[in-house]
Amino acid sequence: MTESYTTKITDMRRELRALNALVPEAAKGFGALSKGVKDNGPLGVKEKEFVALGMSIILRCEPCINFHVEALMKAGATREELGDVLAMAIQMGGGPGLMYAGHALACWDEIAAA
Repeated sequence: MTESYTTKITDMRRELRALNALVPEAAKGFGALSKGVKDNGPLGVKEKEFVALGMSIILRCEPCINFHVEALMKAGATREELGDVLAMAIQMGGGPGLMYAGHALACWDEIAAA
């Protein structure tokens, strides 16, 4: 049986907590960078999360996809908006983009159903 996306997110958070404990200064620096990017500029959090999701798909980072899908849901994104971004990621990434866009949609649908 395939591990659920919710379980993958929970497991990744646990792994990141352990990493953050090992390298707290690096973790603080990354956190400050993330906060600085999200809290400033003309784009809203939702738009920035769409960019991050598209990049996550193209870079083939499934844990990143899962976190950004979750963040998009919290930011008020719709499934239709997600689909538009997934289509653009597929156009930019070809076959591999198509495969990872499928992961993003499955993650969305699983979290939405919970």
